[in-house]
Amino acid sequence: MKRRMLIPMFLTVVPFLIGSAAGGRRQNIRTIEIAASRFAFEPNEITVKKGEEVILAVHSKDANHGLVIEDLGVRTEIPKGQTGSITLKPETAGDFDGKCAHFCGAGHGSMTFVVHVVE
Repeated sequence: MKRRMLIPMFLTVVPFLIGSAAGGRRQNIRTIEIAASRFAFEPNEITVKKGEEVILAVHSKDANHGLVIEDLGVRTEIPKGQTGSITLKPETAGDFDGKCAHFCGAGHGSMTFVVHVVE
């Protein structure tokens, strides 16, 4: 193959390979499924590693709900019947309390969530 053909081919293939490698890493992010319904999150506790990037996929079964975890910067609203995705990458170990972000009825105050971040 002539040298003139190799350079354009190299410039075409290398960005594709780099993009594919980056995309492959993104696909390996763990997704944690969470169901929100009156008046609980299921599960209501999760454990992640410090520095681990995870996706929280929160599905609202019966009403408008939300999830707020102030100390981790998480705040989202999830309309009835829909799923909201939140990417989380905690940089500090500890236990972080969350709660429903949208008033959903008389038991709303008991709708809590905990993220345990371990080393």
